[in-house]
Formats: sequence, structure tokens, C-alpha cells
Amino acid sequence: MVSKSQISLIKSLQQKKFRREHHLFVAEGYKSVSEFIAAGYQINIVYHTVAADAKLHNLSKKINFQEITEVELQKMSGLTTPQQVLAVISLPKWPQLSPDALKGKFSLVLDGVQDPGNLGTIIRTADWFGIHHIICSDDTVDAYNPKVVQATMGSLAKVKIYYTDLKTVLPALNLPIFGAMLNGENIYTAHFGSEGLILMGNEGNGIRPDIQTLITQNITIPRLGKAESLNVSIATALFCSEISRKRLK
Repeated sequence: MVSKSQISLIKSLQQKKFRREHHLFVAEGYKSVSEFIAAGYQINIVYHTVAADAKLHNLSKKINFQEITEVELQKMSGLTTPQQVLAVISLPKWPQLSPDALKGKFSLVLDGVQDPGNLGTIIRTADWFGIHHIICSDDTVDAYNPKVVQATMGSLAKVKIYYTDLKTVLPALNLPIFGAMLNGENIYTAHFGSEGLILMGNEGNGIRPDIQTLITQNITIPRLGKAESLNVSIATALFCSEISRKRLK
């Protein structure tokens, strides 16, 4: 049986301030939880219904599992339709962002991305294309927001997310910065080299003017139709795909 205080704690983790206070976040669904376990995250407890018993036999026996009822899961879940497994996980503590860790590869930089679904899709896309670091402005949506965690489908476990002051940190990384802009070089003819930072902006306002000054090369996805703009997660996927294509030549 789950106590009221346990349920209250888990529900509070829907909010950023309580995730920060308790240094915990929630992941739901067998796929997502199993990815965090495989990646070595500190798992505080895994709650599950009897329907998930067979799947959980594949997971480490060192983890604290607790069987609960469907009603209890419904009370603690942030989903309309709970997915039988819910884990409470410690927030990761990554080493300080180092220029050496980013050398010879491409990383993503997000300036003010606000929508949890967009960030979740971007993280999943980064994982697909083998991008292991995402550097976010302090006002980018929290990667451990339950909606973001859910949207990543487990990929959050394999990508390091950093929150920082972009204006201070980006110049110190000493890497070329390719900014997604409406006016710039055609992405399909641009040369990206072997390393750099792919800078994507806010859904409505794009990259902030003071961050634009840090861009080495403006890059544009050519518009053939009449849409005003591309969704930031779609634009990020196009950048990742084109850079990957050119590196594989």
C-alpha cells in the first residue's frame, strides 16, 4: 500500500520547483524506465501493477520494486492512461561542461525552447543521430518535466542536458556555431565541417539578438511553400539529418 505522503511527493514532482527541491523526477512506462535503469541512473523506487510483473523480470533485482493497485497508480500518475510502471529517479549530476567533451562532434544548443513536446522530440532526434550533448538556455523548458520525459521515449537517458548562460558559455567552447535563421546559407549547400554547435531558437521569436551575435554561420532551410515558419523540433531534425548525411559521404 502506498502512503498519502508518498503519493503527494510523487504528484509534487510534476512541478519544477519540487523536482529541484527533492532532486528527483518521475518516468512512466516500461520502455522509459528500463532505459534509465540501463543508463545507470539512480532509481529510488519502481512502482508497478501486477500487469507489469512479467516485463519487470528482465530488470535488475537490486532495484526497489513495489507492487501497487491500478487505483494507486492512477492517483500518482501524470498520464490520463497510466502505463503500469512508474519510477522515481534521482536527477543526474553531470560533470561541468568541457570544451574537450564536444571536440570532433556536433552538439545542439537551444535558446528559449518552451514547449515540452518540442524538447522531448528534439532529445529523441538527437539520440537517433548520435548527438550526446544538448546545451540549453536557462529559460528553456526543464528536460525532466514529465511531459518532456514522456516525449523522449527513453532517449533522455542517453543524452546529457546542460542549462547555462549561453552568452557566457558558447564563446568559451571555441567551436563554430551554426544558427538556424530565416536568412542565411542554404542548408543543402553549406559546409559544416567535422564539429560545431547547432543553434536553434524559440518557437515564436527565434534566436535572441544577443545570442545571434555569437553565430559563426547563419543557415537557412529553404522555403518552397508559403508557411511562415517550421516547428523547431522539425527544423532540428532537418539540421541533424543533413549534417549526418554529409558526414557519411
